[in-house]
Amino acid sequence: MTEEVRKHDGGCHCGAVRFQVTLSQGFDTARRCTCSYCRMRGAVAVSARFGDMKITKGADKLSSYRFNTGAAQHFFCSLCGIYTHHQRRSNQAEYGINVACLDGVSPFDFTAVPVVDGVNHPNDVGGQARRIGTLRFDPTE
Repeated sequence: MTEEVRKHDGGCHCGAVRFQVTLSQGFDTARRCTCSYCRMRGAVAVSARFGDMKITKGADKLSSYRFNTGAAQHFFCSLCGIYTHHQRRSNQAEYGINVACLDGVSPFDFTAVPVVDGVNHPNDVGGQARRIGTLRFDPTE
């Protein structure tokens, strides 16, 4: 995806949760993760600084889930179950935003998405997040 719009409105599938977010680096931070949770939910996430996301509707409808170390907090709508965002374990001052929840954006807008090693998380093994591959979408005509 080449468009670098930074401010977005978004929400869950049923519309109970709505938010506004400014993406810290546009779509340049789009990525997938291989940790057990991210593998199962299959989302493409982009970055936003902690103060750059505001829940505008339905904060009371958000539920959260923590696992393993409990550092990352994953938010989802308690009505439709859609994952909207999470507070990152690797950088607690950032959110990962589900691109599929951004109005007018689809994960299929990205033809190549970097995949980072979440199984060997940098907080567990030291160092920086390690890119281990690329997830590709090649649309047919």
